[in-house]
Amino acid sequence: MNWRVERYDLPLSTPFGIARRTSATSPAVVVELTHDGVTGVGAATPTEYYGETPTSVESTLPTLLEAVAEIGDPHAGQRIERRLRERAPEEPAARAAVSIALADLAARSLGVPLYRQWGLDPDAAPPTTYTVGIDPPEKMAEKARAAVDAGFSRLKVKLGAEDDRARFDAVREAAPDAELRVDANAAWDAERAVENAGWLAEAGVTMLEQPVPADDVDGLRRVTETTPMAVCADEACVTATDVPRVADACDVVNVKLMKCGGLRAARRIVHAADAHRLATMLGCMVESNASIAAAVSLSPLVDYVDLDGALLLDADPYDGVPLADDRFDLRAVESGTGARRTPDFEA
Repeated sequence: MNWRVERYDLPLSTPFGIARRTSATSPAVVVELTHDGVTGVGAATPTEYYGETPTSVESTLPTLLEAVAEIGDPHAGQRIERRLRERAPEEPAARAAVSIALADLAARSLGVPLYRQWGLDPDAAPPTTYTVGIDPPEKMAEKARAAVDAGFSRLKVKLGAEDDRARFDAVREAAPDAELRVDANAAWDAERAVENAGWLAEAGVTMLEQPVPADDVDGLRRVTETTPMAVCADEACVTATDVPRVADACDVVNVKLMKCGGLRAARRIVHAADAHRLATMLGCMVESNASIAAAVSLSPLVDYVDLDGALLLDADPYDGVPLADDRFDLRAVESGTGARRTPDFEA
């Protein structure tokens, strides 16, 4: 088992704002694993919010990859995941990069798409939303119009800054027929969240994501009990062990490979949510297709999809699963996750 690690600072098409920050680039630490002439690819997009940086991921990966090489079998996923958790229990993005590369390698070595190896139905994958980041109202309106023109009928609108109402109204006016979901990224206190949920529901918003701080489960419950919208826990639900804590406080949990540690960990969250009668959404950071493609492969298991991260990049070293309007075409994937090196990419 051989490996290669590359680090990129990928430019975004335009700066992307959420309540906590605005970014012009996105980090990607890419892992390529090769076994018997077959190579699988995965990537980490770490965030300081969850305690990781590109430097910490780079320093952790050799230890994880040595564990993979010691086992030496790309199909020993369960045993390898256990070893990865032992060596890096607090670095989920680093583990996710290896998890994705290993799953891609295993499926490619069998000559099948990853979704097919798992027995998933590609026709069950929901359409993806397209995210409109925080910007001046006129810029958000421009992005919303462009997304609708590109075939996206569902938009996620980032709020959690000053003048939220003006920003939202600009998007609604620009995309009057689009389904809108709102993500506050934990920016509001419970009182403000309940107030905002009122006018958002009246405006036809169908989902409100993480309206209150991650540790305010009571506030999350209060919002859920006072609005007809589906309320989604993101920052409040990181791994499967968080699901019981938020089960009676929300309607949906957002599953992200980078925060939970990889594909097997993501499936555990989905199963735990199912057991608690919660809906599930697959989300992402602003990521390369080297990791987004793996999440797309898992998407037939969930109810909602928000996997537009690679679409926000100006350049990506990897191509991913083809997109037709707002639906990923998993049937077009020949083997693995569908991530393939972009011809003539220049960092």
